[in-house]
Amino acid sequence: MRWKRAAGRALLVCSLLLAAIAGAQPGGPRGDTDGRGPITLVTGGDLTGYLRGVLGGWNARHPREKVTLVELPDAADEVRAQMASELRSGSDRFDVLNIDVAWTSEFAAAGWITPMDGRRFPLGHFLPPVVDTATFRGRLFAVPYVTNAGLLYYRKDILAREGVRPPRTWGELARLAKTVAPKYGLDGYAGQFLPYEGLTANVTEAVQSAGGTVLAGEGARVTVDSAAARRGLSFLLDGVREGWIPRRALTFKEEESRRAFQDGRLLFLRNWPYAYALAHPGAPHAGGKVAGKVGAVPLPGPDGPGSSVLGGSNLAVSSHSRHQKSAADLIAYLTSEPVQRRVLTEGALPPVWAELYEEPGLVRRFPYLPTLERSVLTARPRLKSPRYDQVSLAVQAVMHDAMEHDRSTGATVARLRRELTAIVGRG
Repeated sequence: MRWKRAAGRALLVCSLLLAAIAGAQPGGPRGDTDGRGPITLVTGGDLTGYLRGVLGGWNARHPREKVTLVELPDAADEVRAQMASELRSGSDRFDVLNIDVAWTSEFAAAGWITPMDGRRFPLGHFLPPVVDTATFRGRLFAVPYVTNAGLLYYRKDILAREGVRPPRTWGELARLAKTVAPKYGLDGYAGQFLPYEGLTANVTEAVQSAGGTVLAGEGARVTVDSAAARRGLSFLLDGVREGWIPRRALTFKEEESRRAFQDGRLLFLRNWPYAYALAHPGAPHAGGKVAGKVGAVPLPGPDGPGSSVLGGSNLAVSSHSRHQKSAADLIAYLTSEPVQRRVLTEGALPPVWAELYEEPGLVRRFPYLPTLERSVLTARPRLKSPRYDQVSLAVQAVMHDAMEHDRSTGATVARLRRELTAIVGRG
């Protein structure tokens, strides 16, 4: 009997040790199995500081579910790398993830974020296209938080002097960039053409504005070898070749292009909505030569208005979070109308609530809202792919090389098709 009692004690000790080890593993039970408790929100740098005040409101009402803000570097590539490293390791350090809309498919396919119950969130109040950025294979894996769409900025003083309207087509844009811009000592047109994520956005916009696609079937098929896609790529390649896109624009990210326009060196600029405020009197860092002289319209396309890619971010719950109910409640709070209003008024970020774009007081304060709403409503998500990071790097490398070295459209399409097929397979 003594050996049985000894064996029993040993078994009990082993069980306790195993339970302790399991409790220490990422995602293991912590004792509070109801899914509630303190949580963390990880995001890129909060440049305006508004988010801390918003989270303070949550913490005051949820003392047992307080949220801690974890700010990563500003650069999107670094944010993604750090998030992916933690998630890949199985760490439960992050509960709520503020992710770029383009990462939703990748994170969902990897099993890093959990499916969401759409009935818990006010999706019916959102601008319809933004909801698509949060889905993968027909399921909701995140909730839209802020949105973004590209706009065409122009020197309204110069176009007024010339008696012409802002361009609605690529042909009109190219003609004005080639003829009017030189008369005033300006370059014609710039976007974000350095090989980074911004170039992927510019390329995707050009292709989809022409009616083409780069990938289809949620990233399963390469579709860049089409007449429409070729037309979109030619818009950018011809612009550099003909000189109305200056070669210095091949070094531009958002801020470099914004400064070139604000300093009075460009007639036209493709950029995100944040650039509008910076070019108007009274805005922080406004100054420059163009304050009060800037207009904004939706991006042009080959035969009429084009189509932007959707920017912005979505909120997702980490699959390794131990407090997923609290995490989902925080997302519901951050996507509620009062907080969405603060996203705009305090953070100067485009909200996802449709009603805010038509509220007279907000339109007076942010005159670009109606234009941005039109752009968002005709925009589409960036390339959806479980291998988005690799796909984006390939698009950047091929297109930058083609623009820099005057490659033909045919050669560019062939290389894109070859490299993308190597990444995503043949569908």
